Amino acid sequence: MSTNHGNIFTGDTTLQVPLALPPPADVSATHGLHNLPRPVGQRFVGRMSEMAALEQALRPRNERAATHVVAQAMSGLGGIGKSTLALHFAHTHRSDYTAVWWIDAETPETITSSLAQLTTRVNAGTNTSSLPSAVLAEWALTWLDSHPGWLLVFDNATHPDHLAPYLARLTSGDHLITSRLTYGWHDLAATPLHLDVLTPPAATNLLHQLAGPGPSSEAAAAQELADELGYLPLALEQAGAYIRRTRNTYSGYLHRLRTRTARMLNTPGNGDPHSITIARTWRVTLDTIAERDPLAVHLLRVMAWFAPHDVPRDILSGVADEPETGIDDAIALLNDFSMITLSQSTATTHRLVQALARTPDPQDPHRTESAIAKAQSIAACLINRALPDDPSSNVAGWPRWRALLPHIDAYLTHTRPDADTACCNHLLHQASRFLRGQGQIGQATRYALRSAATAVRLNGEDHPFTLASRNDLAGAYESAGDLARAVPLYEQTLADSIRILGEDHPSTLTTRDNLAGVYESAGHLARAMRLYEETLAARVRVLGEDHPDALATRNNLGYAYGKAGDWGRAIRLYEETLAARVWVLGEDHPSTLTTRSNLALAYAETGDPGHAIHLYEQTLADSIRVLGEDHPSTLTTRNNLAGVYKTAGDLARAMRLYEETLAARIRVLGEDHPSTLITRSNLALTYAEVGDPGRAVHLDEETLAARIRVLGEDHPDTLASRNNLAYVYGETGDSSRAIHLYEQTLADSIRILGEDHPVTRTVRNNLRAALVLAHFATELM
Repeated sequence: MSTNHGNIFTGDTTLQVPLALPPPADVSATHGLHNLPRPVGQRFVGRMSEMAALEQALRPRNERAATHVVAQAMSGLGGIGKSTLALHFAHTHRSDYTAVWWIDAETPETITSSLAQLTTRVNAGTNTSSLPSAVLAEWALTWLDSHPGWLLVFDNATHPDHLAPYLARLTSGDHLITSRLTYGWHDLAATPLHLDVLTPPAATNLLHQLAGPGPSSEAAAAQELADELGYLPLALEQAGAYIRRTRNTYSGYLHRLRTRTARMLNTPGNGDPHSITIARTWRVTLDTIAERDPLAVHLLRVMAWFAPHDVPRDILSGVADEPETGIDDAIALLNDFSMITLSQSTATTHRLVQALARTPDPQDPHRTESAIAKAQSIAACLINRALPDDPSSNVAGWPRWRALLPHIDAYLTHTRPDADTACCNHLLHQASRFLRGQGQIGQATRYALRSAATAVRLNGEDHPFTLASRNDLAGAYESAGDLARAVPLYEQTLADSIRILGEDHPSTLTTRDNLAGVYESAGHLARAMRLYEETLAARVRVLGEDHPDALATRNNLGYAYGKAGDWGRAIRLYEETLAARVWVLGEDHPSTLTTRSNLALAYAETGDPGHAIHLYEQTLADSIRVLGEDHPSTLTTRNNLAGVYKTAGDLARAMRLYEETLAARIRVLGEDHPSTLITRSNLALTYAEVGDPGRAVHLDEETLAARIRVLGEDHPDTLASRNNLAYVYGETGDSSRAIHLYEQTLADSIRILGEDHPVTRTVRNNLRAALVLAHFATELM
């Protein structure tokens, strides 16, 4: 006898007969049963290793799935492509399973609803609308347990507890879970697979598939756009769809993204106002995080001002007014929801998360103008608090500086100079000093310029910090060889310091010492020595004989004596300074190493190359150990040691060391840095001495052109280059060209440096020797 289910109509009354579904074990699965969204198709790019990991973990085979259950979780940032990968896996292996069912796992209710839909599909033709979802879901669970070999995809699971009852009960198939949560899955025997962004080639490929390859002129823009979007699949899809729909270009979208960040991240690529966007995707996550711990959202806004990678966790402790109020919990919560990635010592944030967190949106309570401004101010203060003291000489603090520099640069890149605060200006000032000491002159000068302008705006022209900022800007110009700017700026700063602070103020004495140094660099040795002597007397009177600043001036005065040719006086001053610096600062202090290197140079110049080589080799080894292979001071010592090898007649060793030093200086300082040009000039002279004048001429001509371009026609180093080039012209037998260049250089040296300057004397002697050789050559003919 058949069984009928449904309603009975009798006159005006309708009687409801309870619907009885057949036993789940008696209902077979139709072949290929699934409810998967459409295949991803060509938009699936990259993820080969992740796909292989899924296949290895699940190993979809009906015979294995009949007796085992495997649960695999995938976690990652919203928009990272978890659902896309799960969908690709499910479609690829659909035939390996008796059924594949996609479950919206956002809440317990959506899970129940998705399972109820499975019951309705399996019982096709039966009206199940009268049964509660819970009853239908229970039937589906029994049916799944009776028909092994299925795959359930729990998409966008928000908490492991929501899935635990199903994973505990169902023991005859596979579970694939996607979630923004990174924690809790081990308890469900689901080893998490954490998804990262796409590789750069895969990201660019995805853009091309969605937007079209575009003209060849746009190839670089496509790569730049993929990088700006942080290789995040959802952002790439949003951008690609927008470009195709609006007939735009990669460079056009990139410009809009940079100038109208909030709008572009909230604009669906396909034009559908209900489509998923980056802003909406993360807003849901932030709402959840904010409910649990508002401090975590504030922390994310602060981290938005740092570089994306390797934020030192210890500097984040200052985000909370009281560190013990749970900063570690806030960091962990952001990591739980994949908004950041943690290691033991650092945190990483996706650059688009940062861009969104830095951009105000009146529609988003997490991104108000006031909250973002507060986070920006706190970020600058956190970095400031982490800066080591004495950026120039505190070697122990240099690794910390290097760790912080990317975050300093990121902060300054994302903020406007006209909004710089006092906290930010201190950051600029100190970073400029560190960068200058490390030979990164271009960046140091940019920071010093910004600091000087900010100091005037915040404090006025006559404030001590304004004077200090100008002094450091002049120092940056000097380090870059821009003496035309350095000299007048030092002179003006000194005059202002005397007027405002007084003749004997330590800051005034610092500027006076620096001005003497720039006079020396410009070839005004008499002025330099006179100013050094005045400054030394004042520093000894005000600070004491053994104060580090007094020792610095004593060292500098010794260098000036040496350049003036008074090497005996220089040696005595260096030996006194070295003994004092060892006693006051220690053997390994950078200033001690500098004086030791200068003393070695003085020994070499006075005809004692053996003593000089020994001291240079010792200083070079110590500099490498203390400062590092590529520190500018280490490179200076290496350059000078090569010079002593050359003086001692060991040309092969000198040439090899000059070549190594030149390569390092180009890498560290750049092609046109004055120190790089010094080594290039020295190498050219060495080529000439080993009998390779053609190579020497080529290198000297390059060096002279660079010095004219960088330092100017009248700089002493430019005059020295012209002298050297004349010398190698003579070595090649081109005496007329050599004599003509010597005569020009001598006239300019007398005009610029004076009759008795060492450069002038050298050029005059070389000209006489060239004239004598030319005379003998004429007589022999």
